[in-house]
Amino acid sequence: MKPTLRQLQYLVAIDEAGTFSGAAKLSHVSQPSLSTQLRDMEEVLDTILVERGRGGAPLTPIGQELAGRARIILRDMDAFRTLAREAGQTLAGRIRLGTLPSIGPYLLPLAVRRLHKLYPELRIVVREERTVDLQAHLEDGRLDVVISTPEDHRTMRHMKLFRENLFIGVAPDDPLARESGPVSLTELSGRDLLTLGYGHKLSVLVGRLAEIAGAQISSEYEGTSLDAVRQMAAMGGSVAVLPSLYTRSEAREDPGLVIRRIEAPEAIRDIALLWRPTSPLSPKFQTIGHILSSAAEALLQPETDVRLS
Repeated sequence: MKPTLRQLQYLVAIDEAGTFSGAAKLSHVSQPSLSTQLRDMEEVLDTILVERGRGGAPLTPIGQELAGRARIILRDMDAFRTLAREAGQTLAGRIRLGTLPSIGPYLLPLAVRRLHKLYPELRIVVREERTVDLQAHLEDGRLDVVISTPEDHRTMRHMKLFRENLFIGVAPDDPLARESGPVSLTELSGRDLLTLGYGHKLSVLVGRLAEIAGAQISSEYEGTSLDAVRQMAAMGGSVAVLPSLYTRSEAREDPGLVIRRIEAPEAIRDIALLWRPTSPLSPKFQTIGHILSSAAEALLQPETDVRLS
C-alpha cells in the first residue's frame, strides 16, 4: 500500500497551518478525517510525521522533508490534470499565481476579468508575496507562475510583460511641487524617501535611487502598503516613490498629492511573468502573459498624461 494523493495534500496542509484544525480548514474536511488519514500514512511509511501536542502539530524533520517532496508531486499532478483538460487548446483548471504587492492589486482586476471572459473554466488563485517568497514558493511548487522582476529569478523562464517608471508623490506645499514635468535625481538630494518595508523589491530599487541622488530612506516610517506610503507623503515632509501602475490607478486622483516622474535610467523596472523551466504549462503561461501584457498596456496609456509628465 502507498500513500494517496489525498494524504499528501493533508501532509502539506499540516505543514502550512501548523495545527490539525487549521489543516482541516484548509483541506475542507473534518479534523478527525484528516487526523485518521495522516495516521494511516504514518503506518504505511512506518515513521512519525507529525509531533502531536497541545502547542500545535509541527512536522518532524522527516515530515518536513516529505512535505517538500509532496508539494512537488502535487504540483506535477495539477499540471497533469490541467494538460488533460486542455487537450482542446483551451485554458482550464487552477493556476496558482504569485505577484508583487506593488503590481497585483492594480494589474490583475482587469487582466483576470479578461482571462475569465476568454477562458471561463480557468481559475486563477492569487497570492501577494515579497520577491524572496515568490522565488521560494515557485521553486517548491506552492506557486505555478509569478509576476515579478526577472533579474530576481534568474533560474526561471520569463516573458516580459511591461516596463514601468517610478514617480515621486509630495504634498502640494512641498518645494518639489512647484515645478511640473520630470524630476531629476539631483532635486531629491537630501530628501527623505518613503517606500515599502524590508524584503520588497521596490524598497531595494528606491534604496539605489537614494544612494545615487544623495537622499536617504526615511528612518521614521516603513510602509506596509503603497496606500500607506502615499498617505504619509501627503502629510508633508517626505517624498513617496511610487510605480507607474499604482500611480495611474490610485495616486493621480489624490488631490493631496502632486505627482512627478523621476527622470533617470535607474527609475525604471521591467515586470515579467516567470515560471519553472521544467513546467509543461509553458505555452499556457505565454497565453496568460499576452493577456497580462495587454491589460498593462491599457492601464499605462497614455504616458503623456499632463499630471504624470
